Amino acid sequence: MRIYWIKAQAPQRVLALVKHLGIEAEFVEVGLMAGGLKAPDYVALNPNMKAPTLVDGDLVLWEASAIMAHLCIKAGSDMWPAHNPAEQVEVLRWLSWNDCHWSPAVGPFYFEHVVKATFGIGAPDRESLQPRVADLMKFAQVLNGHLSGRSYVACGRLTIADFQLASMASAWQESEMPMDAFPNIVRWIDGLMRIPAWADPWPAQAPATGNHAYA
Repeated sequence: MRIYWIKAQAPQRVLALVKHLGIEAEFVEVGLMAGGLKAPDYVALNPNMKAPTLVDGDLVLWEASAIMAHLCIKAGSDMWPAHNPAEQVEVLRWLSWNDCHWSPAVGPFYFEHVVKATFGIGAPDRESLQPRVADLMKFAQVLNGHLSGRSYVACGRLTIADFQLASMASAWQESEMPMDAFPNIVRWIDGLMRIPAWADPWPAQAPATGNHAYA
């Protein structure tokens, strides 16, 4: 099994899950700044030119939530409830909510404060974030209310929904997201940070280049 990754939110979820479940895999860091996502060999695997991408035998899979479900099935983990349709629906609700509401609300804060700094593409444009505060507050209120009396997002236990949503907000302080008003979200994130694989999901290896990203 091979997993192509860059240091970003979607690969973070997958890499944390791999480490948490103890799955053996080869990790290939794509040389983002060297144009690795647009290299023909990579585009043949993932025409979206994004990461992560999983290659497992003849299976080539992209989209983090699908990759996480596949990994859980392989490992026999109920973090994706493959044998419980009702629980699948519950997890899917939160995966969809993340993609349609939560990610668009918090993603711009992460981009301005974390992505720009990571890749040296300029200072954060705080003024551009002001119109986005209302959406963040709206959907944070939904999640905060849901987490009242709960330690996890779905099924009363750790699932891939937690990793999906938390990857968008774990860096809330660094990203200057106004999460102080939502103590249940902060408590939930703090709890996930006590999971070693979530706290440190990244493979230990040399920085990628565009040339060796597909070796």
